[in-house]
Amino acid sequence: MALGEELRSGCFWRGVLAEAVATLLFVGTVLGASRAPAPLAPALAGGLVAGVLAGTLGAPQANPALTLALLCTRKLGALRGAAGILAQCAGAVLASAAARLALPDNAGLVTRVTALGTAGQALAWETFATFQLALAAFAAADRTAPLAGLVLGSAVAAGALAAGPFSGGSMNPARSLGPAIVTGIWDDHWVYWLGPVLGAVLAAFSYEFVFAPSASREKLGACLACRDVALVETTSPAPSSPTARSPPAPPAERGQGTT
Repeated sequence: MALGEELRSGCFWRGVLAEAVATLLFVGTVLGASRAPAPLAPALAGGLVAGVLAGTLGAPQANPALTLALLCTRKLGALRGAAGILAQCAGAVLASAAARLALPDNAGLVTRVTALGTAGQALAWETFATFQLALAAFAAADRTAPLAGLVLGSAVAAGALAAGPFSGGSMNPARSLGPAIVTGIWDDHWVYWLGPVLGAVLAAFSYEFVFAPSASREKLGACLACRDVALVETTSPAPSSPTARSPPAPPAERGQGTT
């Protein structure tokens, strides 16, 4: 689709709006739960709202790291990816501003490297936690799992519980960016971009080119050569794919995956 046509498309702007609203709801829920005395509350709140969002609003990413992973694997166009990331960051800032007005102080709003570890350890945990989250997201979208919401919600909660003692368990650059902007606290902020983006991109390449039923060397070559990966999936299914023994479905009948 041409740039002008995409900008005039109602579907494009609905997708952008969905990213902003979904990120606002996700970040707002997590920040509200951060005031609870038990550290388990933000992890459970994040997992529950992620599960709800997975079944609504067209299954938005609500996470710049996941959007960048889709861009790197050529499952998302550059314009929609850039617009989605801007919308996600805007939604996170709005949620953070509302939380700062509603809450008595900034405690729990900003993700920080804890006293239990260093910035390097926090980076490693953010990378690991986001890796398992992105792996679950790609697998749930590719296999059209009937319990996708449960899968994604569990991955968010598990990652937050694992990384929480060291980094706060963000796994989402927008969740860290919003509070940093409204409070002016930027301590070790780079950890919350580099870790999640690295983990999500590694998971995306691992799933798409190793674990996916359609994984193949041709698909990897098409991605590295900036060619249409969907065309390779249609014409050259992997030997391990269930469709390898039958003619590929017409493009109109194939699922579009995560967008």
